[in-house]
Amino acid sequence: MSSRRRTRDRKILPPSTIPRDISWLSFNARVLQEAADPGVPLQERIKFLGIFSNNLDEFFRVRVAALRRMIRFGDKARMHQEESPQRILDAIQEIVLEQQQEFSRVWEEILEEMRRVGIQLVRETELNRTQREFVDRYFDEQVRPNVIPLMIEDIPDFPYLREKSIYLAVVMSRSDRTVKRRFSLIEVPTQVLSRFVQIPAGKKGQHAIILLEDIIRHGLPRIFRFFRYDRFSAHIIKVTKDAEFDIDYDETTSYTDRIEKAVKSRRKGKPVRFIYDREIDPELLRYLIRRMGLARKDHLIPGGRIHNFRQFMDFPSGVFPGKVTRPTPFQHPDIPADARVTDIILRKDVMLHPPYHSFNPLIDLLREAAIDPDVRSIRITAYRLARNSRIVNALINAARHGKKVVVVLELRARFDEENNLAWKRILEEEGVQVLVGVPNMKVHAKICLIRKKSGKGHVHYGFIGTGNLNEQTAKVYGDHFLLTARRPVMADLERVSADLRPLR
Repeated sequence: MSSRRRTRDRKILPPSTIPRDISWLSFNARVLQEAADPGVPLQERIKFLGIFSNNLDEFFRVRVAALRRMIRFGDKARMHQEESPQRILDAIQEIVLEQQQEFSRVWEEILEEMRRVGIQLVRETELNRTQREFVDRYFDEQVRPNVIPLMIEDIPDFPYLREKSIYLAVVMSRSDRTVKRRFSLIEVPTQVLSRFVQIPAGKKGQHAIILLEDIIRHGLPRIFRFFRYDRFSAHIIKVTKDAEFDIDYDETTSYTDRIEKAVKSRRKGKPVRFIYDREIDPELLRYLIRRMGLARKDHLIPGGRIHNFRQFMDFPSGVFPGKVTRPTPFQHPDIPADARVTDIILRKDVMLHPPYHSFNPLIDLLREAAIDPDVRSIRITAYRLARNSRIVNALINAARHGKKVVVVLELRARFDEENNLAWKRILEEEGVQVLVGVPNMKVHAKICLIRKKSGKGHVHYGFIGTGNLNEQTAKVYGDHFLLTARRPVMADLERVSADLRPLR
């Protein structure tokens, strides 16, 4: 941290205190350093910008929203060290603005490097004739059917803006000034179309990409042909909202129904950040701020031409020279690839450390238990699961083989609530008993208890760990899993599982 930053923080915050949210911003600054490092492969630098942007989005949705709630509800809502939430919010605003400037500098540096290796990000004003013809066709065939312009001055109640979307704020006018200027909003349809469209580059070995919002900018005269305007300007805006939700503890409804209702209510969250292109028309900016009921405390943050950089994690990989190779996880030396994981665990403890160790032994352990005729039950917790979860597949297979399978599925895993509701339905349809957490708590433990017949009695084995039981994130996140049949550990797991009860 620079001496200037330390001096400023001492003025804003109590001495010798680093609130966790200020500390978290330092962590995200470390991500930005990876994007700024010219020694990191170009493709990875762009991904780090996307990770930084996604992290910051979630930070505002959760932590900034929580600080705002503390201010609104007063002393009753204080948590941890947040004795001065307004001071923390003021510090966050200053730090984020500084980071935004550094982000813009790094992005310009990356754009220059992209040009050097033959990758051009083309704006709508830079298209040659061949590219214009291509973009015209793409606009008519793909984009225009998915674009719905909102004439916001004609709408009594300002329209709902989706939080994960970006919008083009449009000013329409005539060069002869014979008609009044008008404003419009257009949601960039990244839910149905890729944000990155490759267009003819003109030279062999070169790559040209145009962003979806620039294709819309190019097509504005045709979108608004009805109004006979001949001048258009369009700039990106984005809203971040409070992602917390309040659960209605109505005893007449099930806990699952309450979670589903709460997830739907999230769309009504209050804005906690408004980002806009600093080149936006000033009159339009003032109009938007007024209609949306925003104030300075809502973190009004000017930025560059491009927003929602989290989507840059999916920047087309085929345009980069060479291929980025990631280290391959290695097999744990105590678990050979062709060995039965169960036999090894019953003899000795094994500690796995993904992503350095392969995550496969955890999946293999569950697969073996699913088809082992002596296994009687599997009890396991789950917080975040992969999209096509092999963990879930193994558990379903176990249920189909007549095992008693109990899954504690935390429905309040933030931003994974809808996924977990879907997994709950799938598991229950296959005969798995699903418990959905503990009232007023989050079940974040990662445990598995397998009960197996052995002679005249039973033996227990399984694992405890820190990860999400997600084979995709296990390739990236650093976690630890102890695979064991050690009796004291298993006794603890039995006590935990015995205390769990279904929620309505």
